[in-house]
Amino acid sequence: MPGSEVRRWAPDFLVLSAVWGSSFALIKVAVDAGLEPLWVAFARCAFGAAALLAVCVVRSDRLPADRSTWVHAAVVALLLNALPSSFLAYGETQVSSVLAGVLNATVPLTTLLAVPLLVPQEQLTPRRLAGLAIGFAGVLVVLGVWSGVGDATLAGGLACLASPVLIGCGFAYTRRFFSGRPGSATALTATQLVCATTAMAVAAPIGNGLPTWPGPGPLAGLVVLGAVGTGFAFLLNLRIIRIAGPTVASTVTYVIPIWSIAFGTLLLHEPLHWNTAVGVAVVLAGVLLTRPPRSTPAGSTAARATAVPKGSRP
Repeated sequence: MPGSEVRRWAPDFLVLSAVWGSSFALIKVAVDAGLEPLWVAFARCAFGAAALLAVCVVRSDRLPADRSTWVHAAVVALLLNALPSSFLAYGETQVSSVLAGVLNATVPLTTLLAVPLLVPQEQLTPRRLAGLAIGFAGVLVVLGVWSGVGDATLAGGLACLASPVLIGCGFAYTRRFFSGRPGSATALTATQLVCATTAMAVAAPIGNGLPTWPGPGPLAGLVVLGAVGTGFAFLLNLRIIRIAGPTVASTVTYVIPIWSIAFGTLLLHEPLHWNTAVGVAVVLAGVLLTRPPRSTPAGSTAARATAVPKGSRP
């Protein structure tokens, strides 16, 4: 990938990794305060949607009017927001934010399985398959399967793993059906989060009843989690997908474990076990093997697949 292309998405990439890396600690604070998982997911989507809708008003960005865009936005909202947020919040009632963040590093591996099905230009190679195998081995090390996943429950670990599986499918679906649609990234992301908020507004009362009051501190954390960790973050994510494609966008999770471990151990004083550190190294070694080629010939099919649609704005 040419250096000029990398410079277009690299700053967003680094900021996104830090923002999403801090999200795991904020989720842990909310669930430890007694807020039910589905209401945590609802708050993320609602505050994120509110923040982006406010930006749309300031910038006079109109939400899309065509039905097909809203249908695709609803699918993306389920794959990237409503379902992963719910699984992750439930998982963090039973595992640490450090473990949740590390398991999230498998997103590039799940993306590689989904992308060839939805984006034919990006195919699996022997090197990428090796990366998948090594990354999966790293997940087993992180879980400490030889000792029954340590302090974490199997249900919590599986819930945290369900999140990256859905996100991997969501990245591929976004590139194929959503990111190339006309309109600004802000308006499209706001549409996505409006759909996610609507879904969670129905699911949360059914699944968890009425919400409990978490307290002013955790509530402030939820506002940050939603406005920044969801609204602003998914805006950056869509911009990266438009410029660099879903595989590159998914590799933001290479860096997330470093941030989640740092926030979890320094702010929440969560223990760092040796198998977590070793597992991080193995997972990262696997996902590094899945990187796309450094450069893509101008005018090639792959280059056209990752082009930013004409007439769209950030």
